[in-house]
Amino acid sequence: MDREETEKERTDRQLIELLTELRVALPGSQILFGFLLTVPFATRFGRVDRTERAALFVCLLLTAVGTALLMAPSVYHRLRWGRGGKGDVIQVAHRFFLAGSACLAAGIVVAVFLVGDVLFGIVAGIVAGCAVAATVALTWYAMPVMRSRMPAVRDRQ
Repeated sequence: MDREETEKERTDRQLIELLTELRVALPGSQILFGFLLTVPFATRFGRVDRTERAALFVCLLLTAVGTALLMAPSVYHRLRWGRGGKGDVIQVAHRFFLAGSACLAAGIVVAVFLVGDVLFGIVAGIVAGCAVAATVALTWYAMPVMRSRMPAVRDRQ
């Protein structure tokens, strides 16, 4: 069924969809970021080696940037509120969302590597991190891109 909508209706719908997606992504990034902020203060943290400390710091930075980018569309929208340009808001927010998701994905991979390394050694950390990276790459990026190129899937929208 083809959906007939005006440009304004489409823009409004796209904005609502984007904000809904952000509501799903943000809590996870904020929880991970909050946890990462507490790790250095844990009793056992003094026992981690230089590689693990570096991994934690990289993970913290990736998660902080990812969280900031995921929050950016709401702030951008709010600052543009009432000044028109909703199409611009959607385009910019779309880019922020994708960049934030990529940073968050990298942060998750590094966090899994770090936990695997601390618990079972560097090989386990690398294997676990690679498994998560492959899962994220496939489900977050490759699958949607591949399916959007399939005429049967694209035409059903």
